Amino acid sequence: MSAVIQPALPAVQDLPLAAGDPARVLLFDGHGSVTLGAFLDQARALAGRLPDARYVAHLSEDRYRFLLGFCAAALRGQVALLPPSGAPRTLADVLRAHADGGSYRLGGNQGLPVPGLEEARDRLASGLEIPRVGSGDLAAIGYTSGSTGRPQAHAKTWGGFATGTAQNLAALADLWGDQQPQVVATVPSQHMYGMEMSVLLPLLGGAAVHAGRPLLPADVAEALEQASGPRILVTTPVHLRALLRSGVALPPLAGIVSATAPLPQELAAEAENRYGGEVREVFGSTETCVFARRRTARDLLWTPLPGVRVSPQPDGTLVHAPHLPVPVALADIFEVEPDGRFHLCGRQADLLEIAGKRASLGDLTRRLLAVPGVEDGVVVQLQPEREGGVGRIAALAVAPGLAPADIVAALRATVDPVFLPRKVRLLPQLPRNATGKLSRDTVLEALAGPGTCTVGSGSGSAA
Repeated sequence: MSAVIQPALPAVQDLPLAAGDPARVLLFDGHGSVTLGAFLDQARALAGRLPDARYVAHLSEDRYRFLLGFCAAALRGQVALLPPSGAPRTLADVLRAHADGGSYRLGGNQGLPVPGLEEARDRLASGLEIPRVGSGDLAAIGYTSGSTGRPQAHAKTWGGFATGTAQNLAALADLWGDQQPQVVATVPSQHMYGMEMSVLLPLLGGAAVHAGRPLLPADVAEALEQASGPRILVTTPVHLRALLRSGVALPPLAGIVSATAPLPQELAAEAENRYGGEVREVFGSTETCVFARRRTARDLLWTPLPGVRVSPQPDGTLVHAPHLPVPVALADIFEVEPDGRFHLCGRQADLLEIAGKRASLGDLTRRLLAVPGVEDGVVVQLQPEREGGVGRIAALAVAPGLAPADIVAALRATVDPVFLPRKVRLLPQLPRNATGKLSRDTVLEALAGPGTCTVGSGSGSAA
């Protein structure tokens, strides 16, 4: 794991660990709800049982147990580690990188057991005082997904989280007006998008959140039915596509929030037509948190959140935002309009130049997904086979009933021949992580496996 990229710490000021009336609902599911006050009482009780350590890796998958462990550890002044995956080797690397001061695991199959939601159902809060934390204190260390390389660690302060939550409310609050939003999230709490929308928005933004983490379409529909106010579905393009393809009926939605990967405009429009609520796509990263939004079904341009400014650089973009102590450089390339809105053109590493012609991997992937019969897919450039050579274009796809040659033949109508995939592998499903992302390593590993075909020049032989 890469070293932690730590922000400059602002002057310490007290902030509430959670916002709002202790009597407000924080969590809900099919069995009822839990108030903020009762939840905080249970967090205090758990905090007394935690070991002495500086860091804690939170592994719980359901929202309630994650929230409870996160708040209990915060009451002990412990910094949350948000591993990019629960794989044993990845987790061991994260804990090893934070051995100074001690670290432990909480939730999942190891570490201290976290009490269940049932224990807080009828609990009455014993006090009305909301615990406080220091604005400049470290709250969490999140990791990039590794989709473009080795995961990098980024430290977040409580002050940054509080300001970022206010930004997210500015981006989304018009979806639910003056009522309390009821959030159902399919994304893991350990991912920064999941942290912002399903942990911090309930804690610091006044929302209520479903206690579980539904994934299957029927489970998502059931969780949404259990909400008692404006329903907000926090999800990803992969999960949204699965919902639409399943045909499952959802109750009326106030809105859908999407992130982690580009959302096709036609998919957003289909979701709005089917479910009624507006689809609001947010743009962010582990490094920056959310800093822009758009209504994808209607808008191609991204609108920066209040106080946010993006500055194009030769190799990417610099993001200036109120919740960032210093500007953050991203590898994404933006074209900025005079009014500050911007187009996302892709990443420097995604841009291709072959035989004097240019393209982007993102655009090639969009064209692959537009092929009739392709349910999922990705296009990559392989490493050159010889020094000074040009890496081949390759693709993974989920396309029942199609052969690799069929896919390449369909792409010929819209893709320059120099950018057509020369290697194609069909899979029952792509090796996506919990947020729907694909790491380059897993894609290359899949392409190196049996069943990859070399397509082109009339060849359809297995590679």
